[in-house]
Amino acid sequence: MNQDRAPIYEALEELKRTRMVPFDVPGHKRGKGNRELTEFLGEKCLSVDVNSMKPLDNLCHPVGVIKEAEELAAEAFGAAHAFFMVGGTTSSVQAMILSSVKKDDKIILPRNVHRSVINALILCGATPVYINPQTDERLGISLGMSLEDVKKAIERNPDAKAILVNNQTYYGICSNLYEIVKFAHEKNMLVLADEAHGTHFYFGENMPVPAMAAGADFSSVSMHKSGGSLTQSSFLLCGENVNANYVRQIINLTQTTSGSYLLMSSLDISRRNLAKNGREIFAEVLELSEYARDEINQIGDYYAFSEELINGDSVYDFDTTKLSVNTFELGLAGIEVYDILRDEYDIQIEFGDLGNILAYVSVGDSRKNIERLIGAFSEIRRIYKKDRGSMIKHEYINPTVDMPPQQAFYSEKKSVPIKEAVGKVCCEFVMCYPPGIPVLAPGERVTREIADYIFYAKEKGCFLTGPEDMEIGRLNVLKGGI
Repeated sequence: MNQDRAPIYEALEELKRTRMVPFDVPGHKRGKGNRELTEFLGEKCLSVDVNSMKPLDNLCHPVGVIKEAEELAAEAFGAAHAFFMVGGTTSSVQAMILSSVKKDDKIILPRNVHRSVINALILCGATPVYINPQTDERLGISLGMSLEDVKKAIERNPDAKAILVNNQTYYGICSNLYEIVKFAHEKNMLVLADEAHGTHFYFGENMPVPAMAAGADFSSVSMHKSGGSLTQSSFLLCGENVNANYVRQIINLTQTTSGSYLLMSSLDISRRNLAKNGREIFAEVLELSEYARDEINQIGDYYAFSEELINGDSVYDFDTTKLSVNTFELGLAGIEVYDILRDEYDIQIEFGDLGNILAYVSVGDSRKNIERLIGAFSEIRRIYKKDRGSMIKHEYINPTVDMPPQQAFYSEKKSVPIKEAVGKVCCEFVMCYPPGIPVLAPGERVTREIADYIFYAKEKGCFLTGPEDMEIGRLNVLKGGI
């Protein structure tokens, strides 16, 4: 196919050249009905914020330009089929899980998954078989899945329908995806990959293996992260053994019938850009990341980690475009450095947890801005460094799972202060966002260690989300106990 094409974008450009009078939605009528919004976003943007019509196809049942754009995306990513997703990678993750398992089916997955994975289990009623990831004691972070742990989980649960893999974690760590796919397929299990942070694997050189190349059945790809499209735009990729027509039915259960052409055209244009220029783009990103990492590691007390973590198993590969930095030796939690960078230096990084920060480097960055970040790190060490004291080291705590997420979420519950929740089964989520990995998920027992973690994270300024109680002072727990 001709990867120079961008069918949705081209159709929108053709629409702009016509003198079509809109008597359809949206009601702002190409921006004329909301001048303040038009002044803020621009006439070019509002002029293509349009509804589905014959020349523009329909996201729920594409037969024209959207269908062609999907085929181009599938070819670019090496997939059998690609779906345009306008509900973010959350909707993509949920669609691939709902397409693979149903109520009471088992699905094997690492516990350090994004909340969207467990949300999908609440919706469909499938039962998770968690593989607790190994951790790096120095960094306090969870790693990938050990191949031996995966094989044990599969052998102990031969009736499981699928296995889900993070390719990669938020910190850049990859599991042995080839071997996981091979072993799972031998046991007739589907392999699902959360590739929210792996778009560039498909287009850069010397990158970790992308899910489609490894033979996975599904992949959820956040094109808006490293791929350059608009926030909330994503792809769901399918392998050759997947019934794409059934998957579209599943997608249409939850995805909007009013797909945004701003989001879809951004996917279309960004796919074209990566297909044509991805190798050069990500070579530049890698060069910037490597330079920043080298400079930060010379400052002292920071540790910008990379391929030296590779151990051939739980860290099978590492994404060197990721600028992940440990802050323990500085005596500051990652979230504290995150706040200082934003409040004192006008630098907004991706996230900070209790011991690490992530600065997301992309083709939109420049050497000048990288130098500014490095300079800020150096000043923060000089001004704010303190004794490590009693810092909590781990961003992940192995949970005790007492019941499936759906059962716990819909059970009769009561609200109690967090201190009184210890020993009880939680019926809701608690997580720091980002990265959105639950500290607690429905069906898990609240331990003293988890309660202390929540209090410590609040004290350090982490953005906690999930519970009904917006102040994060109470938790919904199972009424009557278990």
